[in-house]
Amino acid sequence: MLGAGVLVLAVMLAFFASPKHKTDAPAPVASADTTNAVTLPISLDGGLDLDTPIHTEVVQGTGPGFKMLNGSDVPALPESAPRKVEFGVILVRYQGAELAPKDARTKADALALAQKLATDAKTDFKGAVERGDNGSSADIGSIERGILEPAPEYVLFSLPVGGVSDVVDTPRGFWIVRRID
Repeated sequence: MLGAGVLVLAVMLAFFASPKHKTDAPAPVASADTTNAVTLPISLDGGLDLDTPIHTEVVQGTGPGFKMLNGSDVPALPESAPRKVEFGVILVRYQGAELAPKDARTKADALALAQKLATDAKTDFKGAVERGDNGSSADIGSIERGILEPAPEYVLFSLPVGGVSDVVDTPRGFWIVRRID
């Protein structure tokens, strides 16, 4: 269920970051130890480091998930891309990713693991899910376009049914996705 919680958090962050959204809720509090981050008043169970700030690059569209893994711009989705897909995800968290535990691996170590899992996932997705971090799921549910950051959205919505992606960087960590429907 944690995977769904992470997805809900991403949706909430996108919603509250929207300039159209107005609320009487307290504004995010600036973190004292980082110059480009905010800490949101959120409480979750599961051993997560809730003191890790959510970086404003995500809200501004410049952090992980806004470029392809190789650093190139995200291509436009083809007209034929579906409006909604069902998918599974393998999550590999790293230091600095949203909701990463205090003992998360380095980004370089996480990338090496994610690349290994992506190779394995092409032939045994469920087995690779079991070796991913907490929040990985063979079937996380469905999602509509416009919810995810550009890179994971492009990767997920341009996969054929049954297709498994290579590694994509997101604010939540590295993802390998499988399109179910």
